[in-house]
Amino acid sequence: MAGSDPVIESCRGLVPAWEVDHVGHFTVAYYHQRVEDAGFAVLEALGLGPTYTRSDGRGCPTTNCHVRYLHELRSGDIYHVQSGLLAIEETELVFGHKLFDSASGTLCTTVAQRVGHLDIATGKPIALPAAARRTAEAQRIEWQEPPPERRPRPIGDEGFVDGVLDTVEPHEMNILGRSSLTHYVHRFSAAGGHVMAAFGMTPDYMRTEHRGLSTFEFQLAIAGPLRSGDLVRVQSALVHVGNSSLRLFHRMTNRRTGEEVATLEQSGVHLDREARRSAPLPDALRAKALAMLAPTARETA
Repeated sequence: MAGSDPVIESCRGLVPAWEVDHVGHFTVAYYHQRVEDAGFAVLEALGLGPTYTRSDGRGCPTTNCHVRYLHELRSGDIYHVQSGLLAIEETELVFGHKLFDSASGTLCTTVAQRVGHLDIATGKPIALPAAARRTAEAQRIEWQEPPPERRPRPIGDEGFVDGVLDTVEPHEMNILGRSSLTHYVHRFSAAGGHVMAAFGMTPDYMRTEHRGLSTFEFQLAIAGPLRSGDLVRVQSALVHVGNSSLRLFHRMTNRRTGEEVATLEQSGVHLDREARRSAPLPDALRAKALAMLAPTARETA
């Protein structure tokens, strides 16, 4: 973000010990809590934030996030987020967020977050108010980050492993009355543990060998809300296995209706937790992982 751009400082804080995962860095689910907070701060600056939602019954939930994890944050690290507008459409906005280590100035994470303006009660998309559009135009920023790579999705059920079966709780709701991003991601992370265990990357293996999965990219898409009392199922599959790299595809459905409510494409590496760098997958694990690969549209075309 260039210095002349109208950047908004949208979030600032510290990584508490209880938000660090078993790999030793800031949990991806809690990154998304900060992303959601940053998005609400930008919306408030545009006149479309929590105050607007309470008065007009309209809001802007997240529909898509492209996240690049560039540098890890660990317990006790301090951070801040700078945000601005990337795109303004008829019923949608795209925000750009950059999360920095406040002590070193290192760029840790970039996020392109798409939100949709809608009637909270009906879910119907509504054109953005003229005043908000004018304000948004003045908040445009330069964005040099690469766009997400579009990859074929898995087809059918082959290769998918059950990872989560649970119920959405009241405490998961955000200010729009739907599940916060944090809880979508917590479920995807739990499901990832099951699919990795299926090829031998079990919790015991990771503890014994001091290994883990370090995520470097998310492509998160949310097609519908999760509300208190909804029954949720998450299934996950492997869609890429490299020397040290893995790509997982997660799909979340409403167990009652069968409707797909969210998907996540997660890219990461097999991490040496002591050296803090990628390490080749052991041959036995890699062979099992390759045998589990889910077929995609490109492969079957």
